[in-house]
Amino acid sequence: MSTETEFVITRVFDAPRELVFKVWTEAAHMERWWGPKGLALSVAKLEFRPGGMFHYIMRTPDGHEMWGRFVFREIAAPERIVFVNSFSDAEGGITAPPFEDPWPSEILNTVTLAEEADGRTMLTLVSAPVNATDEEVRVFKEGFASMDEGYGGTFDQLAAYLAQV
Repeated sequence: MSTETEFVITRVFDAPRELVFKVWTEAAHMERWWGPKGLALSVAKLEFRPGGMFHYIMRTPDGHEMWGRFVFREIAAPERIVFVNSFSDAEGGITAPPFEDPWPSEILNTVTLAEEADGRTMLTLVSAPVNATDEEVRVFKEGFASMDEGYGGTFDQLAAYLAQV
């Protein structure tokens, strides 16, 4: 995958790397910060190991539900997590995204955590479509601004959560 099809976002958190890594590894933590602002998240399953799955449901205030999943490919504590993210059904199978545009069914994500001065952590997330059609790649690239806003909100929630734990 070329870098022109990769979405990249970086954020520095006022928390040590081990803590930032930990809140990606346990269901009770993920329920508190993962996902878009305003949605409630419940974890159906979290098997934090290569080949394991994080399966979750997000609910809007008006009751709309969307399932999602990660399948972990690589875990190198505490600096790297690689997973494929997809929309899913209640059983954990991959489903089509809940929007009209042809969005890729699978997105490869690499989260890298780097120690900064004064106990801070720089998180870099790199995302790219997997097994996508040219049209899906085009739509993915056109979605960078929306993804920047969405991950920005998710990472705002992560920052607030890290300040509490």
